[in-house]
Amino acid sequence: MSDNSLDKIVIATRNLGKVNEILDLFQSIKVPFGTLADHPETTDIEETGTTFAENAELKAAAYAGQTGHWCLADDSGLEVTALGGRPGVLSARYGGADLSSPEKMNLLLNELAGLGDSARDARFVCVMALADRPGRIRYSAEGECRGRIALAPRGNGGFGYDPIFSPEGFKQTFGELSPLAKNKISHRTAAAKKILRYLLGFTDVAT
Repeated sequence: MSDNSLDKIVIATRNLGKVNEILDLFQSIKVPFGTLADHPETTDIEETGTTFAENAELKAAAYAGQTGHWCLADDSGLEVTALGGRPGVLSARYGGADLSSPEKMNLLLNELAGLGDSARDARFVCVMALADRPGRIRYSAEGECRGRIALAPRGNGGFGYDPIFSPEGFKQTFGELSPLAKNKISHRTAAAKKILRYLLGFTDVAT
């Protein structure tokens, strides 16, 4: 089988929220998608990169090598201007790997307390990377969604920091928006559109 043939793409994450969002975003691609849950032989990859791009490409390449399939990985996080871009690449581990999502949000809100309304500018960033079976990075793309940090968590939708992030032009947080509304404007959508354009360069991948 050629390294260029696309028989399957493995979504290289164990985060079910990310898996569901990515599956929704790539519905127009008729290549079957799998997840790491289909490959119990895989071992977790340490995210040692200093940028979203480095971590996304690291995971895509490593999991392609472990699974023997094309792999799509993403690394994403929240950057708050007043905090010098924190939590950034440490978003999932902010304050320590054992902190829950509500605890991470509270930590961030406490850091912003007293800084004033102008200190709440932020953006979500996502980099997606696609690796072929030998683990070569074929394409990577970045997307962003700018907005502001809410005064308190609102909504139970999404995952991670979604309940404290209000995208530009919306009063609601990502936690309050429907999945359909979020997927029209999210950072992950912006990156996915670029990956989709790349995949359409292959024959017989679009429905």
